Amino acid sequence: MTTDHYAPDPDADTAAVVDGVLEHLAAVARERGLPDDLPAAVRDRHERLVIANRRLVVDEPARHNLRMTLVLVAAWELLRPHLGDDGAVEVVRAAFVEPLAPVVRESVRAALDAEPDPYRAMVALAKSRETTSFGAGFAFRHPVDDDRRFHADVHRCFYYDVLVANAAPELAPVMCEFDRNWIDAIDPDRHGFRFERATTIGTGGTHCPFHFSRVTAERD
Repeated sequence: MTTDHYAPDPDADTAAVVDGVLEHLAAVARERGLPDDLPAAVRDRHERLVIANRRLVVDEPARHNLRMTLVLVAAWELLRPHLGDDGAVEVVRAAFVEPLAPVVRESVRAALDAEPDPYRAMVALAKSRETTSFGAGFAFRHPVDDDRRFHADVHRCFYYDVLVANAAPELAPVMCEFDRNWIDAIDPDRHGFRFERATTIGTGGTHCPFHFSRVTAERD
């Protein structure tokens, strides 16, 4: 959980997200009688969108974040003729959020359980990911940063910018919901801190407040 042990693999992580979406779509196609080639069509559309949006890549993290975001756009575009706008968004939400939910929740919870100071470890990880996972496509501000509270406010979101550029802002809440997978792993009674995010840019807010606060005395 600490940055000393955090070794992200962006290529593998992005591939896991994209493959999870495509596998979920294959199951949906079978269940609902949609075209058998839907996953292949989405993969092809995804690759075309990635090429068309290369101008948006500002650094290495953006390259991976672009691929992850555009798989939602590709799936949504090809599902809308079959399921309508609302139905397409719901299937995209499930395909993006659900496949990795158990492993993310379990791994984050296990990592927090193993830390002598879960709050400090989570803050260190959050700070590290601002550069390793998000990069220049995001703008962070830190109005509070001490040993009891850490506020990371996102004032520019690359995910949202990509969706707007591709006429798909309605998918932004899906990106936001993916965070529930790690948020739900935090148990304030167990880990000694809580997380709050009252709004997001994707759901109409001016920024995304990622706020961590201790709720118990620091562990020995």
